[in-house]
Amino acid sequence: MSFRRFIEMAANTGDLISIHRPVDTTFEIANVAHALEGRPVLFTSIQDYPGWRVCSGACSQRRYFSMALDIEIPALLPHLTHALENPIPPPVVESAACQEVVVEDVNLLDLPILLHLPQDGGHYIASNVVIVNDPDLGRNMCYHRLLRLDKRRFTARIVENRGTYQAMQKTEGDLPVAICIGVSLGVHLAASMSPPPGVDELAVAHALTPTPVVKCLTNDLYVPADAEIVLEGRITRQTVSEGPFMDLTETMDITRQQPIIEIDLITHRHEPIFHALLPGGLEHKLLMGMPKEPTIFAAVNRVTHCTGATITPGGASWLHAVVQIDKRGPDDGRLAIEAAFQGHGSLKHVWVVDTDVNIYDPAQVEWAMATRFQADRDLYVYANQPGSSLDPSGTHVPGHKSQTAKMGLDCTIPWGADDTKYRRGEYGAVDLNQYLGGNSAE
Repeated sequence: MSFRRFIEMAANTGDLISIHRPVDTTFEIANVAHALEGRPVLFTSIQDYPGWRVCSGACSQRRYFSMALDIEIPALLPHLTHALENPIPPPVVESAACQEVVVEDVNLLDLPILLHLPQDGGHYIASNVVIVNDPDLGRNMCYHRLLRLDKRRFTARIVENRGTYQAMQKTEGDLPVAICIGVSLGVHLAASMSPPPGVDELAVAHALTPTPVVKCLTNDLYVPADAEIVLEGRITRQTVSEGPFMDLTETMDITRQQPIIEIDLITHRHEPIFHALLPGGLEHKLLMGMPKEPTIFAAVNRVTHCTGATITPGGASWLHAVVQIDKRGPDDGRLAIEAAFQGHGSLKHVWVVDTDVNIYDPAQVEWAMATRFQADRDLYVYANQPGSSLDPSGTHVPGHKSQTAKMGLDCTIPWGADDTKYRRGEYGAVDLNQYLGGNSAE
């Protein structure tokens, strides 16, 4: 399902909020979208950008991914896991909606790129997926925030020793790049997943939901055919200051020297919809966190029977997780903790619970900790571990992997204990219509 089709569906279900009064790309759109966070918001009148629309919030709840992928919410985790393990090469089409309009006279000032916060380094795109080709490993798709410099150039935050960076090291001169904005929710998930090197993220996307691709017009890269906007260009060897910019943890990331991207061509759909993803917002958090759940799930399943895993928004959807296991032995809680840290290297704290605890309900997780956890028995602390560069409390030395202390809490029922004293009582279900004057049966 394309980004545009999802917006139409959200309108039909009553989830979409449409705002028709003129709005400004400088602060106003970001502020309004933030105030309405958790709902898709479509801005139909953008000051100084006639013909453009801006949408925010499409990826801000799990149920929107459920709608877009046409599966139930509980099926999301196994569906992501299956797609990651069984990618399907996407079909190639000759013509595509993303190339309905071709703009050779590039002017990035014509795009409704937001200025989100007064502290930001400038107007940023945070919703785009970037596609490059690694000479050894093939196609790679990921995210790089883009700071607009002028009519033809961005600078991008390219994290060292990851896909795009590695491809740059193997390429002489400029590295061809395709920047896609307004892609399907399935493509967003696949771009976030970080599969093993050599696994094509677009093949993962096609395993999630049909994702045909089309060849770019100025290079040999292939992009999602139903993207709203595609910027074709080159990552150069020139660098410039990039930042500051609000990161996942809602703290401001620092300024660095980063590569310049020169744009050679813009293509887009008729009446394009620009996806504006708020930095540090729910879309940012879900797209970072959800794709790590399958890797945690798979890692824990290698040591015990894992029945669920979720990255929590309170941990910036990156640093905290809750893992649910069907306990089979006395060491399963500890083994699950250690495996979870292997499944997501940036994880800092993890709670392990039994199958009767709803991992999506923080109150139930806290209840399990209150009633089943003893700190002198069930707390596991690991000092001086590789951590996340996003954690401001970690130890960060330039050129070295960030370090942190990690903690796991085994909140499962103690092995061999009498289960009955740990189980909650359950009230029976009733039809409240019979008591509150609703449509009661006569």
